[in-house]
Amino acid sequence: MRVVITGASSGIGEALARRYASPDCVLGLIARRREPLEALAASLPGRSAIYPLDVSDTPALAAAAQNFVSRFGAPDLVIAGAGVSIGTRGDDLADIEKLKRVLDVNVAGLAATLAAFAPAMREAGRGTLAGIASVAGFRGLAGAGAYSASKAATIAYLESLRAELHGSGVSVVCVCPGYVDTPMTRVNKYRMPFLLSPDEAARRIARAIAARRRLAVIPWQMALASLVLRATPGWLYDRLAARAPRKPRDLPL
Repeated sequence: MRVVITGASSGIGEALARRYASPDCVLGLIARRREPLEALAASLPGRSAIYPLDVSDTPALAAAAQNFVSRFGAPDLVIAGAGVSIGTRGDDLADIEKLKRVLDVNVAGLAATLAAFAPAMREAGRGTLAGIASVAGFRGLAGAGAYSASKAATIAYLESLRAELHGSGVSVVCVCPGYVDTPMTRVNKYRMPFLLSPDEAARRIARAIAARRRLAVIPWQMALASLVLRATPGWLYDRLAARAPRKPRDLPL
């Protein structure tokens, strides 16, 4: 099996790499930081190829995809898991640069990742392209407009891609996790319901991918909560969301 994962140096991406690693598996590991990638690759069974790059660098991503395919063949699975998050305010012009960065990584970076490998997989007539979205994409969260917008766009983009690849033999899976205990969420100063460990999240994500689910919300409790969230009338949602705790705005991107 040949698996490519972006955002592989920590959090969900690292847990997924450990989940799929086996003596018979070839992993393509993509993340910005070289040292964690090297340490991860050295700790895993099987073969690993590391590509230290930022997914917003489309030429570098294209070169990595070309290198992987030429060495190992078309992937059986590509997981676009790289993402960033930061608190933002829609009424502060200074936060527009944060918005641009979040969209560049979470949306354009995901799209470039899948587009870089899709032609080889389409030619092979098989494989799965998976994107990590979020339940934050179902409604606009106060104080997290950039992140919610990026995940809503991700959900819609993956749906479009699935329709475009219908009949090609290549599946498209959209995974929407709730809270997972990663560096991205540990900065939150509020209670996070149904919090999953990275390993448990990776187990459930891998199961959803294996089932080729079009849209998977993880865990099931968050799936129920998201149904309620989406069904809440706008006037009530506004009142509740306005009082919700917010993510810090001074995080590195």
